[in-house]
Amino acid sequence: MPAGPQEPVRLSAWVHGMVQGVGFRWWTRSRALELGLTGHATNARDGRVHVVAEGSRVNCDRLLELLRSGETPGRVTLVVDNWEPTRGDLSGFEER
Repeated sequence: MPAGPQEPVRLSAWVHGMVQGVGFRWWTRSRALELGLTGHATNARDGRVHVVAEGSRVNCDRLLELLRSGETPGRVTLVVDNWEPTRGDLSGFEER
C-alpha cells in the first residue's frame, strides 16, 4: 500500500548529469531544509550525486520534482528514484 501524503518515507535518488562542482549539493540541501527534510547529498566517484531524504511523502515528492525541474545548478540528465521505509537515522541535511 503506498504511503499517504503525510506518512514518513525515505527517498533515495541518484542524480545524473553535470552535477558536481556547480553548487548542486548546496542547492539540494537548501531545498530539503525548506521542505523540513533530513538526509544528505553526496558526490559519487562516477560524477553522480546521491540524494537521500526522509520526511513526509508529499515533501519528498516535491524535492524529487525540484531535482527534475531544470532549475538546478549544473545540468541534470536523469534522476533515478527509489522509495523505502524511513530508518530514522538522519538528522539535519548534510552535503557530503
